[in-house]
Amino acid sequence: MLQHSDFVFAIAATDTQELLAFARVLTDRVFKALVLDVIVHPDQRSTGLGSLLMEHIIAHPVLSRVRHIELYCLPEHHAFYRRHGFSSEIGKLRLMRRANELQSIGNT
Repeated sequence: MLQHSDFVFAIAATDTQELLAFARVLTDRVFKALVLDVIVHPDQRSTGLGSLLMEHIIAHPVLSRVRHIELYCLPEHHAFYRRHGFSSEIGKLRLMRRANELQSIGNT
């Protein structure tokens, strides 16, 4: 998964090297960038690390030139992403999914 991600963002503790926050982005570098797996360690939530990740993603020299940076998230995270300029107002676009039969990892 990491090998095929275009950009990986991570924050680690300087003393223990413990991973505190993580995100990855897939992009064509022109029209679309998809932010995936924004994860903050439970002990570090509400400390600003998620915002720090998002600020670095949005300001990245390549990603800042992409026409649309997109993501999907649970409703309880909408306010967080709105603070970073994301909107759920995307016109008539609709998320669609096709699940492959071979997915045995437990993903739906």
